[in-house]
Amino acid sequence: MARVSVSYDAHIARVTLTRADKMNAVDDEMVHAIINAGQEVAASDARAVVLSGEGKGFCAGLDVMSFGAMAGQDPQELILPRSHGDTNRWQEVALVWRRVPVPVIAALHGVCYGAGFQLAVGADIRIASPETKLAVMEMKWGLIPDMGGMVLLPQLARSDVIRQLTYTARPIPAAQAEAWGLVTSLADDPLAAALDLATEIAGKSPSAVRAAKRLIELAENGDREDVLMAESREQANLVGKPDQMEVIAAQMQNRAPVFK
Repeated sequence: MARVSVSYDAHIARVTLTRADKMNAVDDEMVHAIINAGQEVAASDARAVVLSGEGKGFCAGLDVMSFGAMAGQDPQELILPRSHGDTNRWQEVALVWRRVPVPVIAALHGVCYGAGFQLAVGADIRIASPETKLAVMEMKWGLIPDMGGMVLLPQLARSDVIRQLTYTARPIPAAQAEAWGLVTSLADDPLAAALDLATEIAGKSPSAVRAAKRLIELAENGDREDVLMAESREQANLVGKPDQMEVIAAQMQNRAPVFK
């Protein structure tokens, strides 16, 4: 059975975890399916992405039973090799969404635990239902978050928050996650809200949105001089180009822009 579905409509890519019978728990097959979906979307002409899960929850975390088969393997040989640039394949489950050149919006409901939590923080924006529970769950199994979480979480939350979540594996409600910066906003229907936001973004200049994502990514990790130069370079590549000229024309004519 397919683990992930990808569909496109009005320049929006919808990526859906489809293992609802297992609360979208991540097994090895889903690892590959999520990465493949991210790579497919990255190569498409989508202008925004909505990431969601079928069934009662976004993702319950790692499918511990399916990964039990790895117990006899050398963890050094299994985990340390880099398969996708600077990541192994488990880290790429989250980081592939940062490599997607357009905004990714995660719609969260039910549970968002462990591997699912790290997948969600790989998105640009997270919209959760008020009933959603989130957790850095790895400590429950005597492990630490190792799917890109330690790159992504410090960009969102304070050190003491990350430490408490990591040390305890204690689930928190969506309202607390929002207060701590881990969730962007709450919505009774997070998928509908995510699609509305994706539609709004898809109506903006595609080249400017892509430039903005590149620039924000650099700003989170680069030094002052590099960020300032990148800001100027990205802007110089937008001014007077077809997308910007269409935005200006649409504003002047009080209509929606049409990008080619």
